Formats: sequence, structure tokens, C-alpha cells
Amino acid sequence: MSAVLDKPTEPTDPTEPAGPAAPAAPHAAATPAKAPGPLARMGANPHLVLLLLAALTVVVSAVVTSAGSGGGVRWPHELTYDLRTPLDDFNRWLVDNRTTSPVFLYGLLHISNWAESSVDGVQSALEALGFLGVTVAAVALAWYAGGAGPRRRALRTAATALVTFAVIGLLGVWEPAMETLALMVVCVAASALVGLLLGLAAGLSPRAQRLLNPVFDTMQVLPAFSYLLPFVLIFDIGIPSAFVATVIYAAPPMARLTALGLRGADPAALEAAASLGASGWQRLRTARLPLARRQMLLGLNQTIMMCLSMVVLASLIGSGGLGEEIYRALSVVDVGMALPAGIAVVLLAVWLDRTTAAAGERLDDAPGGGGLRGRLLWPLLAALTAGAAALGAALGRQEWPEGWTVAIDGPVNTVVNWIEDHLGSGVPVLGGTLTWAEGFATYVINPLRDALQATPWWALLLLAAALGYAAGRRRAALTAALALGATGALGLWTRSLDTLSQVIAALAVTLLLGFALGVLAARSGWVERLLRPVLDTMQTLPQFIYLIPMIALFSGGRTAGVAAAVIYALPAVVRITAQGLREVEPAALEAARSLGASTGQQLRQVQLPLARPALLLAVNQGVVLVLSMVVIAGMIGGGALGFDVVKGLAKGDLGLGMTAGLAIVCLGVLLDRTTQPGAGVRERSPR
Repeated sequence: MSAVLDKPTEPTDPTEPAGPAAPAAPHAAATPAKAPGPLARMGANPHLVLLLLAALTVVVSAVVTSAGSGGGVRWPHELTYDLRTPLDDFNRWLVDNRTTSPVFLYGLLHISNWAESSVDGVQSALEALGFLGVTVAAVALAWYAGGAGPRRRALRTAATALVTFAVIGLLGVWEPAMETLALMVVCVAASALVGLLLGLAAGLSPRAQRLLNPVFDTMQVLPAFSYLLPFVLIFDIGIPSAFVATVIYAAPPMARLTALGLRGADPAALEAAASLGASGWQRLRTARLPLARRQMLLGLNQTIMMCLSMVVLASLIGSGGLGEEIYRALSVVDVGMALPAGIAVVLLAVWLDRTTAAAGERLDDAPGGGGLRGRLLWPLLAALTAGAAALGAALGRQEWPEGWTVAIDGPVNTVVNWIEDHLGSGVPVLGGTLTWAEGFATYVINPLRDALQATPWWALLLLAAALGYAAGRRRAALTAALALGATGALGLWTRSLDTLSQVIAALAVTLLLGFALGVLAARSGWVERLLRPVLDTMQTLPQFIYLIPMIALFSGGRTAGVAAAVIYALPAVVRITAQGLREVEPAALEAARSLGASTGQQLRQVQLPLARPALLLAVNQGVVLVLSMVVIAGMIGGGALGFDVVKGLAKGDLGLGMTAGLAIVCLGVLLDRTTQPGAGVRERSPR
């Protein structure tokens, strides 16, 4: 495109007079300025120079130490700190004093008892309703959320609920599904309440917003596993740990979007309320909160999805439900056993997502837009649910009848065995899935891991600091170096680099596919329409679910974990990339077209440079999501830190699990600080 932009203009009509001759200019003025070369441009960017020098140091030091004795490669033993022993001692103290210490008796014990009693109460209510009452209640709730009328949206949402609970019963996982639903109800209610209160504080007080924003940012970086470990240490394995971890994990989206809605309220409406003499409380109740309903509903939707994801994952610490069914099946690599519970989780996610989305869409309906309204609607729905529950009790059908179930584990395992036998290897030209897995591990993951582990520790710290500084933040450089160094201080330097190699490999594939699909979606309407339902579905699935097909295709291992991480992180990268490219100023594209720029030139020299903030945000979100999934892949043979966390949780070895969890948090901070765009970029780009 530079050649097009630099092309001198000439008269279009040769018969047109050229006009009076211009006075001769000096030679220096007549000669066009020479464009700076690559070295000059690089020299003008000290951050880039520092990064290149650091990378060169890493390469040279790795080659030298590999050719020599290898001294100085591993983290020095004298710089490590034994954290496992005090953690094990603290765990023993907690076990001995959990029933006698005032901290537990007058504080934490109340939270634990309330969580258990609330979940037991909701589960008892679901059992009293029976499968007919629960199904009718879910259908009625979905129908009401869709508009409570004969319109298509209400009927479609109600049909989604009916199919969800009917399939859950047919798959024979009704009882664990009700356990998951009971814990979900309590966790969503508590998360929404906590998020609403924090959102009110951040939305009404700039000081509170400044205090809470870094907390929310940090919580978004931490992998889901990191929330489980400290609460197991405090509350022991069971419902209370799962409840507290889920609430803390799922409350930030509700808080952020509530605060965003309150700050974005129409100033004219607030001014009108103030001019009528409304007090601050009245303005909040009658103006701010109603105007923020859309953002609050979106926050509730995100909170519900995150609650479901964490509740399923919390099966590792004894929460029961569908997650326990999946975890038990994954531990013995039985896809047929895992699939019914996995399908049930997916259906619950789709039902909850569609119901809350329909409630948000209903806000756009005109008054009296065809839905049923009035004081009799809720009593009518309650009576319908009670009637269905009474009918089930009269027929003796409280639980889903065993004769109405369909066993799919046998056929599914038959299909998995066929895939392994016929598609795993020996496929002409393609090779097969097991061949791909072995090749990716041999030629990508292993060399990357070996290169990181062959590099001296001080060189990697230098590179981490340079990456943070190259982003333009001195504080980020210090934080990145300290975070990486902390993994060595914990005695987990080698295993942390193993996990980091898997993250880097998964991130490279994710960005390659995500940017390509994002560009196609931004420039082609039919591609965007084709990808939208796929991305919507992928973003509603809990993390556990991605592991099941990866076992069927790759028989577990690190490649299976990388593949699951790629699929999990891909939707966010595609969406952010496509939105960033679509929001490029149309005038810039029109100017490029008028100068004769080709489609490729428009993309490379106009759209991509102008969409750089969104692309950086896509990289950051991809890093966070990939790390989260790579850690969970420790359950299917991913090894490294993920395996340590799973083993620590499963065996009750909290010293092992906590230190590995802290190392994962340090990797999350490292990757976030070296890829995170500035605050202004975050405000302008979608999250």
C-alpha cells in the first residue's frame, strides 16, 4: 500500500493545460525524504531493543549451558523455601481445632452450617416436587422469562427447558443433576447478592471502584483450581468449600456489570429525578437501577454460567452431583460413563443461558406486547407446579422411573474404541488422531519444554522482565520477574516450566486459529452467521466438558490437554478479534480503497494496526483461558502442576496441592502482566 500512497498525482486529461510553470526548488527540497530503514525504526523503539537483547541472551545462554556442564540451569536450591511443611502443619492444626477455635465457632462455622443447610433445604424441596414438579416448574420459569405468552420466544425457551429435563431423566442422571441444581440455586443466589452489593459500591463511589478494580482484575486471572485449594484448607472437603469458592469465583461479573450499568445511567434521567426532589435512595431505586437492568441481567447470566462451571469442577472436593460422575469416569478413562453426565451439564448450561438471555430480550418488548401479565400469573404458575408435584406423588413417581432410562455408555465406548482402532493411526495421508497427538508432543511440546528447562534461570527472569517492560510498564516488568521467580522459590521451577511450555503451545495454536477465524468473521457476513451459534454454544460449556471428547480422540495426555485448551479459549479470541476489526473507523478504510489498496493491503496496513488494542486484549484473554484449561487437563494426563493440584485435592495432601496452586497463580500473574493491554485499552475493548 505504501507504493500506492506514495504515487505522484498526474493530470488525468493530457489536453488540459498544465498551468504556469512552478519555480525551481532547491535539490534537497525536490528529493523526497528517504523512509527510515528497519534498523532505524528498531532503534527508535527502546522497548523493542531491550526485548531483542533479552531474547538473544536467552538463546545464547541456553546454547552455552547445553553444550557445557549445564551448571546454573536449574533454580538454585539455596533460593528455595519449604512451604509444604508449614502448610501441612497448619492443616493439622486446623483439623485439631476446627471444632474448638473461636474463629470457627463464631465465624466460619456459621457460614459452613448455613451453606449445608441451604443446599439440603433446596435439595429436599426438589425431591418433594418430584420429577414432574421440577420439570413443570422449569418450563414455567423459562416460559415466563421468554414473555409469558404465545409468542415464539416464550415457547422456544419453554421447549428448551422441557427437552433439558426430559433428556436428563432419559440418560439416568436425574439424581446427581438435582444435587448439582440444588448447589447451583444457593450459589447463584449468594453470588448475585454479593455481586450486587459490590457493584453498588463500585458504581456509586469512585473510591470504591478504584479499590475493587485491581481485586476483580486479579480474580479474573486466577485459574478456577486456585479457588478450591484455600477453602479446602479452611472448611475441609465438602459442600461449604465448594459454596464459598463458587461465590468468590462467580461474583465479579455481577459486580462489574452492575457498576457499569450504574455509571452509564442517562444523566438526563438522573437530573430529572433530582429536579423533582428525589433523594439519593429514591434516585437509585427509581432511576439508576431500572436503567441498569440490562447490564445487571447480563451480569446475572455470566454469574450463572461461572457458578455452573465451578460447581461441576468442585466435585474434586466432594460437592457431588454431575461433576462427581464426570470425575469418576475421567479417572478411569471411561468416555461412555462420563458422557451422560456431560450431556446433562451442557443441557443445564443451555437452559440457564437461554432463560436469562430471554429475560434480557424481554426488556425491549413494548408494554402489552402479547405476554400475559397481572397478579394472577405467578399464583397460576405455582398452582400448576403444585398440581404436577401432587400428581407425581399420587402415582408414586417422585423419582424418575428406572424403566424410562436409556443406557448409552456401551454404544459410546464402542464408538470410542472404533475411533481409536480406525482413526487413531494408519489413516492414509492424514495419519490419525493418535499419530497427531504423538507428533505434536514430540515436535512441539517436548522441544519447547526442553528449551525452557535448558535455559538458565536468571536468563528466563531477564526475559520475563523484558516482556513486561516492552509492554510499556516498569511495574509489570518487576511483577513478571517476581512471579516467575516465585515458582522457583516454591521448589517447582522444572514443573512450572513444563506447564508453561504447554500453555505457550496451546496459546500459539489458539491465536493462529482465532485471528484467522476472527478476520474471516469480520470481513464476511455469512462466516460470522455460521460461527455465531457455534461460539455461543462453546462459551456456555463448563471446562470439564471439553476433556471428554479429547479423551476419545487423543486418549488423554498433554496433547489432549492442549487441544481442550485451544477449543476452550478459541471463542473469546475469535469474538474479540472480529469485533475489533469491525469497529475500525470506516473513513480510514474508505480512504485506503480510494487510493487503490487491495483487500490484503487494507487488512494489513489499516484494519490490523487500528485494531491493535482489541488484538492485545484477545491475546490476554486467550492466555488466561488457556492456562485455566491446561491446569485442569492434569486430570487426563497433562502432568506438571495440574497433576500436583489434582493429586493434592484427591489425596488430601494440601501441602502438595497448595504449593502447586500458588505456582499456577504465579504463572497466571506472569502471563497476564506480559500480555495485558493498558487500562484505556480495557475500557474501550470488550471483555
